[in-house]
Amino acid sequence: MQELWRYPVKSLHGERLTEAWIGPLGIAGDRGWALFDRDTGLGLTARRVPELLFGAARLRPGGGVEVVLPDGTVTADDGVLSAWLGRRVELRAAADHDAAPTYETPADEDVPDPTEWLQWEGASGPFHDSPRIRLSLVSTGTLGTWDRRRFRANVVLDGAGEDDLRGREVELGGVHLRVGTGIPRCVMTTRPQPGGIARDTSVLKTVHRERGGLLAVRAAVVEPGTVRVGDVLAPTAD
Repeated sequence: MQELWRYPVKSLHGERLTEAWIGPLGIAGDRGWALFDRDTGLGLTARRVPELLFGAARLRPGGGVEVVLPDGTVTADDGVLSAWLGRRVELRAAADHDAAPTYETPADEDVPDPTEWLQWEGASGPFHDSPRIRLSLVSTGTLGTWDRRRFRANVVLDGAGEDDLRGREVELGGVHLRVGTGIPRCVMTTRPQPGGIARDTSVLKTVHRERGGLLAVRAAVVEPGTVRVGDVLAPTAD
């Protein structure tokens, strides 16, 4: 394993880790918070609010989460976050949110400035897009020259071949995983981000044309444990 990532707040940049505990719901703290529009009640993602990609989130040593804004401000205050995004927002913890949240996605991802939006239901618990995604894995071979930050995978593997793991059970460090299907990709992968990542609509077009719209694989946690950068992923015996 080359890299390990946790994304505490949905759609914000996350933290690169050297090790992590992975429980039944994934990396502890991953997608543990999300921003919600207080007027509509909808959860916010970078599909609807691209500005989110320019913020970052990290866990506080004593618990909770904090957001680093593009100007360097560090906050968890709803008023400050609302001023940043130009709308009334609330930072909510998944632990305090019983129902599966509703998000928005453009009706046509090829339209640069969409006016028609569709609503869809995410996962209960941690704010993953789907309850079937608890951990996401991608390989450097699959990514090629694309910046891995576009895809927000938890685990970046050396070489190629995560597609061949679909339907298999694998060991990664102290964790036993069951690898599922590929992860559908959306307009978020085309958005500009800090660090020189420009808008690039060809990313999503290529994923749809060459990979059926899927990139990276999802995994369920069969047996929890600790993983560390450098751990080798090994399929279990059939």
